[in-house]
Amino acid sequence: MSRILITSALPYINGIKHLGNLVGSMLPSDVYARFQRQRGHEVLFLCATDEHGTPAELAARAAGQTVREYCREQHDIQARAGEQFGLSFDHFGRSSNAPNHKLTQHFAAVLEKNGLIEERVDEQIYSVDDQRFLPDRYVEGTCPHCDYEKARGDQCDNCGRLLDPIDLKNPYSAISGSNKVEVRETRHLYLLQSKLQDRIADWVKSKKNWPQLTKSIANKWLKEGLRDRSITRDLQWGISVEYNGEKRPGFENKVFYVWFDAPIEYIAVTEEWAISNNENWERWWRTDKGADDVSYVQVMGKDNVAFHTVSFPCTLLGSEEPWKTVDKLKSLNWLTWYGGKFSTSENRGIFMDQALELLPADYWRWHLMANAPESDDASFTLEHFASVVNKDLADVLGNFVNRITRFCAARFGEETPSEGSYGEAEEALLAELEPRVADYTAFLEEMEFRKAFTELRAIWVAGNEYLQIAAPWTAIKKDKDRAAASVRFALNLIVLFAVLSRPVIPYTADKMFAIFGLDPEEASGWPDDIKAGLSLLKGGEKFTPADVLFKKIEDEQVEEWRAKFGAE
Repeated sequence: MSRILITSALPYINGIKHLGNLVGSMLPSDVYARFQRQRGHEVLFLCATDEHGTPAELAARAAGQTVREYCREQHDIQARAGEQFGLSFDHFGRSSNAPNHKLTQHFAAVLEKNGLIEERVDEQIYSVDDQRFLPDRYVEGTCPHCDYEKARGDQCDNCGRLLDPIDLKNPYSAISGSNKVEVRETRHLYLLQSKLQDRIADWVKSKKNWPQLTKSIANKWLKEGLRDRSITRDLQWGISVEYNGEKRPGFENKVFYVWFDAPIEYIAVTEEWAISNNENWERWWRTDKGADDVSYVQVMGKDNVAFHTVSFPCTLLGSEEPWKTVDKLKSLNWLTWYGGKFSTSENRGIFMDQALELLPADYWRWHLMANAPESDDASFTLEHFASVVNKDLADVLGNFVNRITRFCAARFGEETPSEGSYGEAEEALLAELEPRVADYTAFLEEMEFRKAFTELRAIWVAGNEYLQIAAPWTAIKKDKDRAAASVRFALNLIVLFAVLSRPVIPYTADKMFAIFGLDPEEASGWPDDIKAGLSLLKGGEKFTPADVLFKKIEDEQVEEWRAKFGAE
């Protein structure tokens, strides 16, 4: 049994997340965590809301709340949505909690002691109308490299270049839209990433199993040369700049930059979990306390990769302390809404709470993971969603389960028939399933989700094809024992399908286990021996015929949703 630490990129606090956010980090990490638990490994799966920074301040102001009240309320909303979507976090914490304050201040002190932090007088954009310094992302203007007119002060989304706000042409405040901005001097702390260039490059080079998207983003930043980055901001809401309980002189009205403290929350949320469960968090994070045998997996969208392959490693490695660093970093491209961006303000796209008002979680979980944006950006459309749900879930899996349980109940009663022996049809299916299940397992292990769920669908299809060949409804007319054997085998397939499907459609898998009164936790161990797994039901076991597992999505529903969610 291995120990596996899994962290999803932290969802930002301001508002419920849309389907693109969900499939970009939280859902694939959940599928992987569930799979590894079924494999029998010790899994710790953690996430938290990312609560600091200007967006939280502005959202709280718009809501008429204090920032603390706003963040508490939004955290609870996001936690409920995640739970309803089946996200199986062992703990869902908050970056504003005490452990993250303590750890962030600790890292800053250690990095400064190691000569990796220095004070610099900085030139920063100040908005006269807003009466505040503007964080990088709240300065917009024209990119000096590609002339994209809506580049942010930290990065251009068009050409991908890292930027400094003062480099932008025609800058303006993204808060008010005012172009009455000027460059003023302010003092900040800088993390001297440039000193760690060679060390980070060697560390990245050692990660042989990173996917190509992750490697290419990390190497792009390294090729450009690591830049020293400011780790403080002129804000009130955040982690105060203090060491050993004393505020740093001249930094009384500043806080640590959210992109410095947010990744540290991965460690802090582990401490939160440990406090709640009377556990030892250091065995997951300190290699001198046993974490050297932990496999650490991070999952995130491509826009977060640079910070996790460069900035956070600079913090950990630069501390010269025995911290565990990431082993596998799964990055995903973006999910778009009909080729454009999801937008709350423009009512474009479906958000997690809205999705669950339309259909149960497994409908969304299956579609999103079977079409995960791995090799490129992927466009979500309601038409494609309906097509996938109807074909895969209703016509293939749902039809198989409903068809065989109803037939068995009608002709043999509500218990598994015990008569008859398996023959050529069963052997042929076993011969097909063994390599397919092995491939499916390997794809999940490598976090190649689209390939994995293409294989799972093929496994479901093979079950339907077996029913067509065995045709118990025809065989029963001449050979009842042969029909009984094929029905028993098909009922065993339901259990196997439940086991294999549980990482991605857990609610449906548990319904399939419930048909036979099986405890999902006891029955869902991963099938290393397919033949043994298809011999669980030997005959005489009571069962309850399945209700319809998946209702088809009608054209009228699609049209209604298109109008409601801005797909026109």
